[in-house]
Amino acid sequence: MSQQPSARSRITRLLSAGAVVAVGALVLSGCSAGGESGGDDTYGFSAPAQVADSPITVWVDASREPAVTAFQEAYPDIEVNLETYDGNAGGSGSFQSKISLIDQAGEGWPDVVFSTQQNDAIWASKDTPNGEAGFAAPLNKGLIEQDFLDGFAAGSLDYGTIDGTVYALRNDLAQTVFYYNQKLLDEFGYEVPTTWEEYAALGDKLAAEHPGYILGSMGDSFMTYIYYGGSESPVFQSPEAGVFHSDTADEHSVEISKIIDGMLANGTLVQDSFFSAEFAEKYSDKLVGVPGPVWYTGAIFQGGLATPAGEVGVAAPLKWEDGEVAAGNVGGGMWYASRHSTNLEAVKTFLEFVTSADEFQVEASSGYPAYSSAAEKWLAKQAEAGYFVNDDFEAIMSDAAGQVWSGWNVTAWSPETAWAKVVIPGIAAGETIESLLPAWQTELENEATVNGYSVE
Repeated sequence: MSQQPSARSRITRLLSAGAVVAVGALVLSGCSAGGESGGDDTYGFSAPAQVADSPITVWVDASREPAVTAFQEAYPDIEVNLETYDGNAGGSGSFQSKISLIDQAGEGWPDVVFSTQQNDAIWASKDTPNGEAGFAAPLNKGLIEQDFLDGFAAGSLDYGTIDGTVYALRNDLAQTVFYYNQKLLDEFGYEVPTTWEEYAALGDKLAAEHPGYILGSMGDSFMTYIYYGGSESPVFQSPEAGVFHSDTADEHSVEISKIIDGMLANGTLVQDSFFSAEFAEKYSDKLVGVPGPVWYTGAIFQGGLATPAGEVGVAAPLKWEDGEVAAGNVGGGMWYASRHSTNLEAVKTFLEFVTSADEFQVEASSGYPAYSSAAEKWLAKQAEAGYFVNDDFEAIMSDAAGQVWSGWNVTAWSPETAWAKVVIPGIAAGETIESLLPAWQTELENEATVNGYSVE
């Protein structure tokens, strides 16, 4: 969507590279809340003097620009300075690093920041080393009413909650499901897989009978959440604050790695990024099925692949033959308010709009809204459009939101970085993921230690 600011709006674009995160239904705890400076405590923290009608600066990734556009159209009298950045994608750490530089300067903080990562509340709520108050403003101490917060899906604010204080609002849910192309399944005479074992068997059959057709890609670092989080593999766990645990030798970790290796070898999993032009060009009519988050609906199928309505169906998340359904969770970004803002009323209006308003969450967002009333309308919109072939897709997506495996947790850093450093280049060089498991675990544990965690 093109940017169409109001006459009063000043737009600044700082474009930088980026592409998509993290999970576990664990309420964050054991982290200190930010210190306080200034004088106005109307919002439950010591805020700077407020300046009515002052512009607000908003940082978003390119995918969230439509949120700002919709807000400006709805509230033309609130002046917005828009700055785009990578959205902290792939665990880049750019949100934290940019704020750290501003903290050192002592001025220039944005008023609102969107991050694709779910772990930023851990650092954003803490005081800085030089004693500066933490960046993120508490939201449930007077800034945003509890009635509004109660409108979010159960558990969806856990990632942004530290010791009972909410520091971020969830943009969208990112539970995994299994997408399938009914047209291709009918043509080939295949059934929709329901288990990881059936998914692997379908890969063998597809490779033998219809080479060139695929069941997914391993070209993006967020695949850890889909394949390892969704297979109940205890690779990335924080059982308590400040503690990290990883077990890549666990039965599930090894078995899902073998499945991925087999499908990479037979060509039914490829190494192109889902967001690359090459993927859309080569596989727009060759993707038979794929496990993935609900935001694949808009971002992949309706977006990059431009798959027409009436071809794609949605099934429950894959499970092990002897197990229960356990969805992965892949992103679902967060909106943060700055405690340094001098126009918190405008910030409040902005946050409530972008997380709940139909103009963005229903009409312009590719993801499944975390705000319950918007989610109902988003699902109804998909049903009205007749995009999915199965009538029960709404129930399947809703059920999956409550089936996310709690054994994959958030920490102060992202699991995507170790995967990108160790596994992606390894498989590109022809190594198997199974052979890389020890090195992957070592890198994860090294990152835990660097971030001040004890390794269990």
